[in-house]
Amino acid sequence: MVFKRTGCNDMKLWSAMSAGAVARSAAFFVIALALSGSLAIVPASARKLVEGVGTFELENGMQAVVIPDHRAPVVTHMVWYRVGSADELPGESGIAHFLEHLLFQGTETIPPGEFSKIIARNGGQDNAFTSYDYTGYYQRVARDRLDLVMGLEADRMINIVLRDEEVLPERDVVIEERRSRTDNNPGRRLGEQMDAVFYLSHPYGTPIIGWKHEIEELNTEQAAAFYEKFYAPNNAILIVAGDVTVDEVRALAEKHYGPIAYNPDIRQRRRSQEPPHQAARRVTLRDARVTTSQFRRQYLTPSYRTAEPGEGPALEVLGQLFGGGSTSRLYRELIIKRRLAVSAGAWFYGDSLDSGSVGLYGAPAPGTNVEELEAAFDEMIADLLENGVSAEEVEHAKNILIADTIYAIDSQSRLARIFGVALTSGQSVEDVQEWPNRVEAVTAAEVEAVAGKYLRIEASVTGLLLKSEEASQ
Repeated sequence: MVFKRTGCNDMKLWSAMSAGAVARSAAFFVIALALSGSLAIVPASARKLVEGVGTFELENGMQAVVIPDHRAPVVTHMVWYRVGSADELPGESGIAHFLEHLLFQGTETIPPGEFSKIIARNGGQDNAFTSYDYTGYYQRVARDRLDLVMGLEADRMINIVLRDEEVLPERDVVIEERRSRTDNNPGRRLGEQMDAVFYLSHPYGTPIIGWKHEIEELNTEQAAAFYEKFYAPNNAILIVAGDVTVDEVRALAEKHYGPIAYNPDIRQRRRSQEPPHQAARRVTLRDARVTTSQFRRQYLTPSYRTAEPGEGPALEVLGQLFGGGSTSRLYRELIIKRRLAVSAGAWFYGDSLDSGSVGLYGAPAPGTNVEELEAAFDEMIADLLENGVSAEEVEHAKNILIADTIYAIDSQSRLARIFGVALTSGQSVEDVQEWPNRVEAVTAAEVEAVAGKYLRIEASVTGLLLKSEEASQ
């Protein structure tokens, strides 16, 4: 499966939306310490996202994060590599995702296709994912199977066997995945085209799954070279969440990952960076399969890693306040009050190594066309920039963000993913732990400042998804 930056809120790992989210007091924060089987009320000044998190590093450079959760005798074991589609060579788009598929094909000791069967026979689940900045592999198993899955994952870090008889058929699988998930989906095709014109230089403009004509040319030698270059312990992060202790995980990690040699050729990632954006861009995609028109827009922003201090949380609050749910400005004005839209929202995505983005989206209500909806969005943006925001709505947005995060971290696997995404995008464990405090500190003036700085039409791409003219005649 491919993970990518998208307009859907389910990719906002800091603040997974919950229908039952409730506001929390600004003075106190109820943090879900279900990891120890209880709830605790922690004063804001002492607040951390999660208590009990441990870290260590092996001699070969592999980082490890351990998140104890003793509610059930299960563990989530993850290995994240600091490599994604944005690290591919020109002309080899899709190789990172292709290699993710190939790591299930077999090693010197495990026959092709047996990896997941072994996990299943031991009562577990496994999968993998690729994004612009990372590739991850995970298993969820009973705690007494952690030794087994760690051994399997360590084995395929160094012993993968790549042969044409397995590689080339798997390439056809990836091509079919692209056909079914992107080429046959007008909404995803629009997003792909918007990204391609949004980024003038940066590789975030290339789809994670790759361009079809380049996937068709990928071969065994390219996959092997990518594997040798990036799959090493000093380019990996081990994350274990569950019914374990730091000492238990350290002992198993030293046993399985410790003997793997450090790769001295791993270098700090350097990519082409974006020049200043000086002209707004537009993309219109028409398709006979479209039943409801869509309006979308993205504005270029920094990510949490590249933003000035305080800007990342302020952008997060801006996205929530403006379009993060049924209490947001867009929802109340365009859906409830003016009845111009059947959906409308906004988001901030900042969990990337390089740039981030603020996105807007909406679908017109019957009797409204997409051009009228776009004009209404522009009116609301102009009002935001001219009249600012109130302290009350900023406080409300912060409370929702923090409350939603409490619900999100009740999931063992989602909590592990929060740390994995952060660490592979240049953030630290401390950044994750301090996130609630940094959100709580955001002021109305800071929200207004980032809105004025980054909601510039010159740094945007607008996308319209329409039914084809031929089909409507």
